[in-house]
Amino acid sequence: MNFFKSLPARLLLALALGVSLGLALPAGAMEVVVTLNYILGQLVSFCVPLIVIGFIAPSITKLGSGATRMLAVAVLLAYASSVLAALLSMGSGYLLIPHLSIASEVEGLRMLPEIAFRLDIPQLMPVMSALALSILLGLAAVWTRAKTVTLLLQELQAIVLDIVKRVVIPILPFYIATTFCSLAWEGSITKQLPVFLVVIGIVMAGHYLWMALLYGAATLYSGRSGLEVVKRYGPAYLTAVGTMSSAATLAVALQCARKSANLRSDMVDFGIPLFANIHLCGSVLTEVFFCMTVSQVLYGELPGLGTMVLFCLLLGVFAIGAPGVPGGTVMASLGLISGILGFDGTGQALMLAVFALQDSFGTACNITGDGALTLMLTGYAEKHGIRKESVQPPAL
Repeated sequence: MNFFKSLPARLLLALALGVSLGLALPAGAMEVVVTLNYILGQLVSFCVPLIVIGFIAPSITKLGSGATRMLAVAVLLAYASSVLAALLSMGSGYLLIPHLSIASEVEGLRMLPEIAFRLDIPQLMPVMSALALSILLGLAAVWTRAKTVTLLLQELQAIVLDIVKRVVIPILPFYIATTFCSLAWEGSITKQLPVFLVVIGIVMAGHYLWMALLYGAATLYSGRSGLEVVKRYGPAYLTAVGTMSSAATLAVALQCARKSANLRSDMVDFGIPLFANIHLCGSVLTEVFFCMTVSQVLYGELPGLGTMVLFCLLLGVFAIGAPGVPGGTVMASLGLISGILGFDGTGQALMLAVFALQDSFGTACNITGDGALTLMLTGYAEKHGIRKESVQPPAL
C-alpha cells in the first residue's frame, strides 16, 4: 500500500495515464494538454535554481562545520565513487547505445497543436550561476565561520525542501502525464518503449558491476574481506528496494553493518549515516546512462565526450547535496540536464519518468555501496593510527 503512495508509483501511474489519453484524445483537447504542459514546465524550471542553491550551499556548510580528516576522506570517497560510477556508465553508453534499436527519426508523426497561451516564468538566474554561487557561498561561510549565514542557509534549505515537497513533487505527476500524453499523441513514445525496458536491464547490471568493483577495491585497500561485509547487506538491500529511500533504510543499514566483523564500530557509526546522505553511486550511474539514451531518442545523437565528462564531474557535486526524497538526484540535477546537456522540457520530463522506473534499485545500490566505503574508512583509520575516541559522528 505504501508503494502506491510513493512518488515513483505516482509518476508511473501518470506515465500510463498520459500515454492512454494521448492515444485517444482529439486535436482540440490536445491544445489544452500542450498548454498545461508548457505552464507546468515553466514552474518546474523556475524552481531548479532555487533547488540548486537551497541544497548545495547548506550541504557544504554542514560538512565543513565539523571538518575533520576522516570527514574529508569520507566526502572524497563518496564523490570519487559517484564520479567513477558516472564515467563507467558514460563509457558503457558510448559503447552500447549506438547498437540499440533506436529510431531517432520516426516517420508518420503528428504535429502537436500550438500552445493556446504562454505564461512565461523566467528563472531568477541561470543554473550554472546558481551552482557557482552555491559553492562559493558555502565555502566562504565555512572559511569565515559565519554562524548567522550558516543558520540562514540551513533555514533556506528547509524552505526549499518544503517547496519541493509541497509544490514541485505534487505537480510532477501532472507534468509527466501531459508530457507523455503529447509524446503518445504524436506517436513517438509508443515506438521507443521497448528500448527503455532494455536500458533498465542494462542499468541494473551496471549496479551490480559497480558494487562488485567497490567491494573489490575496499578488500584490496583494507586487507579485509569485502565479501564478509556485503553478505550482511541482504536485509538493507531489500528494505531499500521497498522504501526507495536511503533515510528510511538507514536503521536497517546500521544493523547490517554492525554485524560485520570487518568493520570498525566507530567507522560504522560515523560512515553509514554520512554516506546515506552523500553517496549516491547507483542513482548517478543510472542518470548518466538514461540521459544518453534520452538524448539519442529525442535529439538523434549522443552528447559529446567533453560535455558528458563535465556533466559527470558536476553530477558528483549535485549528488552530495541532493534532497532526501525519491528521485532526489535527478530532481536536483535538472539544471545540469538542461544547462549542460541542453534538454528541453520534454527531455527533462522523460528523464524524471524513466528514472522512476528503477529508483528503488538505484537506492539499493547506494545503500549497499556504503558498506564498501565504510570498509575503506576502516582501512584508512587503521593505516593512519586513528583511535576510536578521536572520531566523532558527522553533524548531518
